[in-house]
Amino acid sequence: MSVDKRSIIDVDIHHNTPNVQAIFPYLSQVYRDQISEWGLLLPSYPFMNGGKWGRRVDADPPEGGSPGSSLEHLRRHHLDPFNVDYAILTGEFYTAGTIADVHYASALCSAYNDYTRDHWLDKDDRLRGSINIPKQHAQMSAQEIRRLGNDKRFVQVLVPGGAEKPYGNPFYDPIFEACVEHGLVFTIHIGNEGQGINPSPTGAGYVSYYIESRAARTQTMMAHIASFIFNGVFEKFPTLKVVMQESGVMWIAPYLWKLDQDWKGLRYQTPWVVKSPSEYFRSNMYVSSQPIEITPDPAMFKPMLDAIWADEKLLFASDYPHWDFDSPRLAFPKLDPAYRQRIFYDNAAELYKLPPRL
Repeated sequence: MSVDKRSIIDVDIHHNTPNVQAIFPYLSQVYRDQISEWGLLLPSYPFMNGGKWGRRVDADPPEGGSPGSSLEHLRRHHLDPFNVDYAILTGEFYTAGTIADVHYASALCSAYNDYTRDHWLDKDDRLRGSINIPKQHAQMSAQEIRRLGNDKRFVQVLVPGGAEKPYGNPFYDPIFEACVEHGLVFTIHIGNEGQGINPSPTGAGYVSYYIESRAARTQTMMAHIASFIFNGVFEKFPTLKVVMQESGVMWIAPYLWKLDQDWKGLRYQTPWVVKSPSEYFRSNMYVSSQPIEITPDPAMFKPMLDAIWADEKLLFASDYPHWDFDSPRLAFPKLDPAYRQRIFYDNAAELYKLPPRL
């Protein structure tokens, strides 16, 4: 029996492979041999996450395999009980964007994308995919986007928050050109800050504990927002849509206020920025809800949402099956039904060109 009769769109579900051998059919023999001998050789964080290896303790599929690796368990555990009409798969593989060997990174991204298509998108019409790219090589990334861009089940291009350069840098223009060409959203999911070829996760250096890394996520997204706006990305690519995932929500309002104030005094330095930063955010950027901050005074919650135009810009995300999963039933206080429908369905349907709720 469903826990909520209102259907939703969940924009952040981390599907996985049962093991690394699952992507071997999509890799050359050279890389199959390399991985068999040495492992994936991907960097990881040097501190503990929460839950069970970062996942919910009840997310292990009964049939075996890692959390998020079973479509059947995802259906039973999340999609069906919460009436998820559409689920955007974000995966667990964007760490490929942290390695210096761009050819290996490109091969891993292509293999994971093809695995997602064959083992997930082909098996449930509710699922939509993300194109993983080797973001450290813009031309290879654009090539991968164009390889898959005609498959409309892929609705976005996914990159980690950790990056060698903020994403507004002109280095990334070929990626944005390919996104616009295929009508794909560009999504930044927090992760990989300070890993591999990516620089320090904070302006003050490296952190000691996971909770510090979590607290520093806003720094990462602040840098990317400012970079997009002041490098004029939305003037060059006015139809490009950008989503920020898993970095919180409420901080955006005062940050936009600050950007608007600074722009007024310094806009002679960036004459191509013809609108205020908050106008660019409202026209081109979105944010997903998980993990949404709970205001100490409940009366502040709705005004803070209004300050970031949540009825236009906020997308519901559960982050399943991670330990800090947000239940569609519990993540928000009671909202006006029309307002709730915008956040839990309509905003994502319009952004990702999905059918309206019936």
